[in-house]
This record gives sequence, C-alpha cells and structure tokens, in this order.
Amino acid sequence: MAEIKTVGVIGAGQMGSGIAHVSAVAGYKVLLNDIAPEKLAAGLELIDRNMSRQVARGILSEDDKAAALARITPADLEAIGTADLAIEAATEDEEIKKQIFKALQPHLGADTLLASNTSSISITRLASTTDRPERFIGLHFMNPAPLMKLVEIIRGIATDAGTYEIAVAFARSLGKTTANAEDFPAFIVNRVLVPMINEAIYTLYEGVGTVEAIDTAMKLGANHPMGPLELGDFIGLDTVLSIMNVLYDGLADSKYRPCPLLVKYVEAGWLGRKAGRGFYDYRGETPSPTR
Repeated sequence: MAEIKTVGVIGAGQMGSGIAHVSAVAGYKVLLNDIAPEKLAAGLELIDRNMSRQVARGILSEDDKAAALARITPADLEAIGTADLAIEAATEDEEIKKQIFKALQPHLGADTLLASNTSSISITRLASTTDRPERFIGLHFMNPAPLMKLVEIIRGIATDAGTYEIAVAFARSLGKTTANAEDFPAFIVNRVLVPMINEAIYTLYEGVGTVEAIDTAMKLGANHPMGPLELGDFIGLDTVLSIMNVLYDGLADSKYRPCPLLVKYVEAGWLGRKAGRGFYDYRGETPSPTR
C-alpha cells in the first residue's frame, strides 16, 4: 500500500471514529477532523474505549493499542488536504457532504484521493462537486466499523480504474472483505436492509404485532441476531428515514415510502439509542418497548 500512508477522516461520530480506529490499527497515520471540538473529543474517547475492549478480548495488545492511538492526530481541513486518502464520514445529508468537499477542495494535494462513507447517496453527484471526480469513490463501512467485516466499494460514473484498485487494496489492508456495488440509491446492503426495517415499522403501525413480538419473531423465526426495530434504533431512526427518502426519491417506487410512524418518531426526536428513546426506551436499566 505504497500509495496510501496517511488517511484523513472528516467527521468524528460513530462511523468516522470507527474508520479512524481501523485505519490506525492497520498502521496508517490518521488525521481526524470534526467541525465541533466536543464531537472530536468524544470521538477520540470512543476510539480509546473500543480499543480497550479489543485489548480485553485479546485482539490487541496494550502496546498495539498505544501505537495505534499515537497514529491518530486531530486535524483541521488544511491538514486533511495533505492526506493520501480523505474519507468523508459526516451525517447522511447530501448538502452537508457537498459543503464539506467544497470546503476541503482548496487544501487538497494534487494526488489526494477522495472517498465518501455515504450509505445511500449518489457517488456520481458527490464527485461532481469536486475537481477530481475520477479520483472519487464510495467506501461504505458497516457499523460498527471495528467489528463489521464488509466495505462496499461504489464507483461513480467518472471514477477511474486506478482509484478503484487503490480503494479495494486499502479496504482489504484493514482486514475487510469488499463488495462492489453500482451507483444506485442505497447500493446493496441498505437497499435490502433498510426497507426491511421500514416494513417492520409498518407492521407495528398497522397493529400486526407489538415491538417485542416483531423483534422476537424475526430473531427466532428468521435467525436474525437483532430484531429489525432494535436494529433501527441502533442505526438511528433519522438515518433510516434519510435512506428511505433517498430510495423513494431516487427510484420513484411507492414500495419505498417511509412509514408515517417512522416519520413521527424522528419528528419527536426519538432517534433510537443515541437519543435514549426510539422503539425502545433506553433510559432505564434495561431497554423497554415504547409501544
């Protein structure tokens, strides 16, 4: 991997911190950026905690952890521009992502590769806002990035073969398996997964089953490790809604219409685990259904 030595990550939330984590463990120098200083500090703390869990499980040694943490440096956009690969991992909002790439552009080195961790938005559209669409690619890490083995690789219409080859080699150097996806709304994983969650919410909305019944049925009847409503809470119901809107708008098919109950939960701020409430209430000792 001579082509990539330094990785810039923009966004220090759950996904950005996870990407920084796996990149640092794999030996890359990591520059981590966030517009909010408190989120950057929280992201660094999350990386430390997650690496400590890996030490406790025997995945990393204490020396490995110390070396990996030492490779991660807080950075501004000017510094991110010096990286060999800059990965945007901001919230799933197309305008925010485009603004980030526009702000980053004046600082970019001539050979810097750009990537987005978007889980649903067109790579071609995002790339078109930059000066290097041929050096732009989608690297969709699964959540949580330190545990999940898959990275979806998505080429935009202008992405060149060299960029794709470097992106695949980079993902595999992190110990990940890659899956190639065409640049259609939500790609592969979320085109299949998120409508299932939306359908589970419709099942609740229509009174077919309770939260507990739906999740139990899918865990024991379909052998899913987590029920779809619990999974929606884990992902974040705002993210689920955003992806459903991308699918509905991009494919113009009524089967992708977001469930009104999902919209209502997001309007209420009941976004799942990160908000303390979603289809489960997480404020007590154990999660309890909210419906």
